[in-house]
Amino acid sequence: MGMKWLLGTYTSRYNRRHQEFGHLFSGRYKALIVEGSGNGYLKTVCDYVHLNPARAKVLRPEQPLSTFGWSSYPQYLAGSTRRPSWLRVDRLLGEWGIPKDSAAGRRVFAERMEWRRGEDLRGEFKRVERGWCLGGEEFRQELLEQVEAAQAERLVVEGLKRLRWSEADLRARRKGEPGKVKLARELRSKTTMPLAWITARLNMGSRGHLAWLLQQRGSGRPTASTDQRLLEI
Repeated sequence: MGMKWLLGTYTSRYNRRHQEFGHLFSGRYKALIVEGSGNGYLKTVCDYVHLNPARAKVLRPEQPLSTFGWSSYPQYLAGSTRRPSWLRVDRLLGEWGIPKDSAAGRRVFAERMEWRRGEDLRGEFKRVERGWCLGGEEFRQELLEQVEAAQAERLVVEGLKRLRWSEADLRARRKGEPGKVKLARELRSKTTMPLAWITARLNMGSRGHLAWLLQQRGSGRPTASTDQRLLEI
């Protein structure tokens, strides 16, 4: 919410005051969902952030990364009593193979980060800059399923509002209620949620019965082969 205000309201006020237009900041704010499995994804995104001053050339080559004040990186190199209590460093140090948050461990971390400055990291950081999540394929698929489920749930809530039904009405009304069938068709056309989910969410009986209801058009009835195909979806 803070970044939304900064990029929107504050920018509008600044532009009106100074008779400017367009984005106030050169890069748009974006959130990246990162898999915390310990497979190096956290390390990649932290390195990307901590190396920003070097990539942007706001530091001279001889200046250590720790001299850049507008970064959390110097806090990672400070002792536990000299950094904010909310800043957790053990996860990142662990992904670097540094077992302990000690003076020696933090010194090794600083040496490795300075060494990273000389690497060509464009390929490694490409997914951070262009992607919407950072993780393995299984992690990505899980996120997509969650997004799809959230979209389906939103459609159900909007549908109930149009029908002026409550959740109790949804449970009490008969399984083949036209309003339910219409909502089920909308879910099938706008989401990839399976028939089993729609059947359970709308309290429409069996999956096969819902497949039959969705296939009906006027007085026409689906053939046995069509019923069988829908049951296999």
